[in-house]
Amino acid sequence: MPSKKSNPDRAEILQGTLDLLILTTLKWGPQHGYALSLAIRANSGDYLLVETGSLYPALHRLERQGWVASEWKLTEANQRAKFYRLTATGKKRVIAEQSRWKQLVEAMAGVLNPQARES
Repeated sequence: MPSKKSNPDRAEILQGTLDLLILTTLKWGPQHGYALSLAIRANSGDYLLVETGSLYPALHRLERQGWVASEWKLTEANQRAKFYRLTATGKKRVIAEQSRWKQLVEAMAGVLNPQARES
């Protein structure tokens, strides 16, 4: 995994947020764990770093919940890796979680900038 030293302002990811990031990233197709972490990092403008110690427990938890399924495949580099994909239940869950996240963002914005809500 890449080191956090390259960007000291990089954000740590909260557990519930990590689930949403994983589910959303898997909407675009199956990926192995390392590719997932790279996609999250790249799509966040190199701001969010998902550590291995957080990523794999989250993937296993999502799999136990039935939102993600996995199977062993070969990567582009011809290495064996576990690929994760959304299940039908996971696809429904990501829609619900994204809606919940939008509500949270709006609520946070209202607290951080109450004058904007009054306009």
